[in-house]
Amino acid sequence: MELEITTLAERPELQGPMWQMLDTWDEFVINDPVGWAYVGRIVGELPEYVLVATDPEGKVAARAFSVPLAMDVDGRRELPAGGWDQVMLWAFSDLRHGRKPDIVSAIEITVATDLQGQGISGRMLAAMRDNARRLGFDQVIAPVRPSAKKAEPQTLIDEYAHRTREADGLPHDPWLRVHVRAGGLIEKVAHTSMTVTGSLDQWRKWTGLPFDTTGQVEVPGALVPVHCEVERGYAVYVEPNVWVRHRL
Repeated sequence: MELEITTLAERPELQGPMWQMLDTWDEFVINDPVGWAYVGRIVGELPEYVLVATDPEGKVAARAFSVPLAMDVDGRRELPAGGWDQVMLWAFSDLRHGRKPDIVSAIEITVATDLQGQGISGRMLAAMRDNARRLGFDQVIAPVRPSAKKAEPQTLIDEYAHRTREADGLPHDPWLRVHVRAGGLIEKVAHTSMTVTGSLDQWRKWTGLPFDTTGQVEVPGALVPVHCEVERGYAVYVEPNVWVRHRL
């Protein structure tokens, strides 16, 4: 498919259609409080780091968000266990305090529901790398959400992240495989990349599951089980991601 990929800064009129694009994010994921607080700010305050792909008819086909941040400072010289949540907190702290960024972190690449499976995510990743290079950076880091891990919620992420195919040695996971084929290097696991807490009623609403037994609850779309505490009235999901570094 022929696509035009531009920054939101170049085409601000795409902001509305970009948000209206149908996607497959599960409701519990979009209730991560850090994401809820900051993803909209990326669009409003960092439009040069927002990419939008449109088809020949002008329909939005995909979007990609990234953020600039400073990593070569005290307390940040290692990729954080806090992953996705942590880089957004750092990026907007840097923006507030005027700290000069030295690296770009991917935040999200999302393809419209009816266009998935056509290689568009890889094209958006390439465009994100190119955009970071254009803006003067030489590295992109990515707290990758492995796309097929949800089929194995009980598998430890440390084993899953480094599983490879016998045929070519590439990662078993399709989304990790896209990153490695693009030149990325798997570095480590972000064990606490995203944390979603909620009351049992909230989890029932988000998932349609009863949440009536204390312990692990396997939720469709979740990479690991959700921990449920019936007597205390809450459940917590702590999602691991995989850090991939792209040297440009």
